[in-house]
Parts: sequence; C-alpha cells; structure tokens
Amino acid sequence: MLSKKTKYGLKALIFIARQDPSVPVLIADISEKEQIPKKFLEAILLDLKKFGILGSKKGKGGGYYLMKDPKTVSAATLIRVLDGPIAMLPCVSLNFYERCDDCPDEDVCSLNHFMIEVRDNTLQLLQEKTLYDLTVM
Repeated sequence: MLSKKTKYGLKALIFIARQDPSVPVLIADISEKEQIPKKFLEAILLDLKKFGILGSKKGKGGGYYLMKDPKTVSAATLIRVLDGPIAMLPCVSLNFYERCDDCPDEDVCSLNHFMIEVRDNTLQLLQEKTLYDLTVM
C-alpha cells in the first residue's frame, strides 16, 4: 500500500506537471486543489527538491517547478524517492536488500520466490509509466 506521503507526493507532482512549466506553482494552490495538508506537502516537496525532481523559486512569482522532463521520470523512481523500497519484503528488494531474520535459506524459500515475481511484475509497470503518463490518464 502506498503511504500518504507517496500518494500526496504523486498527486502534487501530477498537478505541477499539468501546469504551465514556465510558471512556478504555489504550495497553497497544490494544497487546496489536491486536498493535501499544507505542512505535510511542504516537507514532501522539499524531499522532491533534494532529489532533483523539483526546483523552487522564492519571492513574488515563486513556487515549485519540475526540474526534469515528465516523460523521463518513471513512477518507480518517484515511489523510491518518496517511500523507499518497492519490494514487499526486504529480501527481494533490488535497492534496499536485507536478509530476513526468520529465513534460513532464501534459495528454497517459496515466499521469497513468489515475492520476486510480484516485485518484477510490479516494477515493470512502474518503470514503464512516467510522470507524463500519469498526467494524461
């Protein structure tokens, strides 16, 4: 399940991507239109800025804007930036692997094999879909 942070982050990015790219978007506008608590949104947008997905401009005419072309940013990248691992178990994560404490041998673990299949199918879809695709759905 997506966290609220990821859900709100995706909604905010979709909103920003649908706007005129030459005009920064105010946090208050995103918050109001997408029904996202303003303080929580501020923290989310700062994370996205830290990872180079968003830029910001201060002062009059300021706000947030996309730093990358929406056609080049995959849903998988956005979810990882906002939430971390996509895999449902740490032992099948590609980027955040951790061995499960209760598993003596991953090679014979049926759950591990099944979750690898789930991860691969989910990841394929998330890597194919871009921020741009989400704006036109």
